[in-house]
Amino acid sequence: MTRSFLDQIAGAIVACMVLPSLSVAREGADIIFHNGKVLTVDRHFSVADAVAIRGDRILAVGDESILDRFDARQVIDLHHHVLMPGFTDTHVHMLPMSHRQVSLEGAKSIADIQARLKQKASVLKPGEWITGNGWDEAQLAERRVITHADIDAAVPDNPVLLTRAGGHSAVGNALAMKLAHIGRATPDPVGGIIEHDAAGEPTGIVRERVDLYRRLIPLDSWEELKPTYVASIRRLIPLGITSFHSATTSIDDEPVGLGGIADPPPTLTFRRLQAIYRQQGEALPRVTTYIAYPGARRLAEYPHHSGYGDDRVRLGGIGENLVDGGFTGPTAWLLADYKGQPGFRGRGFFTDARLQEMVDTAARTGWQMALHTIGDAAIVQTVRAYDKALATIPGPDRKGRDRRWFLCHFTIMPPEATMETMARDGIMIVQQPNFLYDLERRYEDNLDDWRLAHNNAVATPNRFGLRIAFSSDNLPIGPMVGLYAAITRKGPDGRVLGGGEAVSRAEAIRHYTIDPAYFSWEENSKGSIEPGKLADMIVLDQDIMTEPEQRILDTHVQMVMIGGRIVYRPDIPL
Repeated sequence: MTRSFLDQIAGAIVACMVLPSLSVAREGADIIFHNGKVLTVDRHFSVADAVAIRGDRILAVGDESILDRFDARQVIDLHHHVLMPGFTDTHVHMLPMSHRQVSLEGAKSIADIQARLKQKASVLKPGEWITGNGWDEAQLAERRVITHADIDAAVPDNPVLLTRAGGHSAVGNALAMKLAHIGRATPDPVGGIIEHDAAGEPTGIVRERVDLYRRLIPLDSWEELKPTYVASIRRLIPLGITSFHSATTSIDDEPVGLGGIADPPPTLTFRRLQAIYRQQGEALPRVTTYIAYPGARRLAEYPHHSGYGDDRVRLGGIGENLVDGGFTGPTAWLLADYKGQPGFRGRGFFTDARLQEMVDTAARTGWQMALHTIGDAAIVQTVRAYDKALATIPGPDRKGRDRRWFLCHFTIMPPEATMETMARDGIMIVQQPNFLYDLERRYEDNLDDWRLAHNNAVATPNRFGLRIAFSSDNLPIGPMVGLYAAITRKGPDGRVLGGGEAVSRAEAIRHYTIDPAYFSWEENSKGSIEPGKLADMIVLDQDIMTEPEQRILDTHVQMVMIGGRIVYRPDIPL
């Protein structure tokens, strides 16, 4: 990236440079980007040279003649770098940082985690809870899961809960296990599994029912957590994410049931998000909220439904409810046995009747459905419920819009009959191609050859005509990993897993930009660089359309614009 390009962006942030007008007939603009490779991601995936911006909207897209057509206050030479629509992460969890929480970001060994736990214990009193989030055994030098013994060796006098990346399992130390009444004879809780070692003793790991520990931890106040929520949202911007769908949100500030798993209510509520965005929304990525199902009565009483809001913050679908578990456990609900585990197929969290009641209620009250379904058995059950509701409660939602229901994750491809039903009903998919990269070993250990080759499929659903939007689910959040995995079907070791599910670079970019906009009824206002749309754009330091595949992982964002306002460049702190 040339110095002159960064200097010009600085000028756009610090002061608007007034250029002499060459013609009184020229139309006014605020900013012109030119001499670039503009990936418009329009219907034809057109490539342009220049873009003019006025206010928060794109004024014109075309060739270098834009410089002659418009009189702009700021002209920025892209020096042939890529300008493209900002990414949308269609399923990501914005997590707070409690005063008792240890950051596990970048931890490369159990010894590293132990050192961080010791440091946190030194500033807390004995008996105070310590928490952490995001460990991943695949990233640890020891290449194994953490057990209570590992934590006890570092912190014997504080109860500790460390949640694995993905949130579907966690490990507690001996003191936490004692407080949670987890012992050798403790039966598995409904919807969860307590892991044991070869001698039959609990390891401290609980799959899915993390609430066995979490319900014992004192809750922080919203005022304590609010700054950390805002900080977590801001961290999306340097990744080039200009919109996201919050997968941890509620319409209520009081506890609600979450799909069979007892859990604290999402601290981030729609009301609180609105307040944040009223204060500082122009500097934050746009957000659409999933919500937790609050029950039929509460949903009927609530005055709003999916699509309510504005272009900064709006309501999305009912999607904070899990139909099955995940592969970080693993507990995803499969139609076939897990490899090497005869008789074990994971577990579903809903009876057919209970799932149907929730789906029917959404259909009657104008809510979008966005349920978590990872295993093929969970997908079959959920599609059956969607199909029945769409057939028996037909018609658009209360504002006359099509419903645009979807499934989150879709990790294990279901039978063709289910895919055909989805195509007929217009049921869409929020997919995480980065799961293939991050959970490569989990899939290899637990899936038969066919399911392994088609995990987190994109190409086959595309052939069925199913609309797909990409997201991260925090594993990891950066879109470059998702793009790389979707294009190459490679994990960290470089081997291809199911090359037939790979898609082109253009298709992958569409799934991260214009396609997500459709999921929130915003395809006419964002997701591509076209006149009249919101000026949400990013500049990359290399061309992801032409660079060797492996270099996609090393691509960085050099500028982020949201609503015509430059909100990030790497040498100016947020």
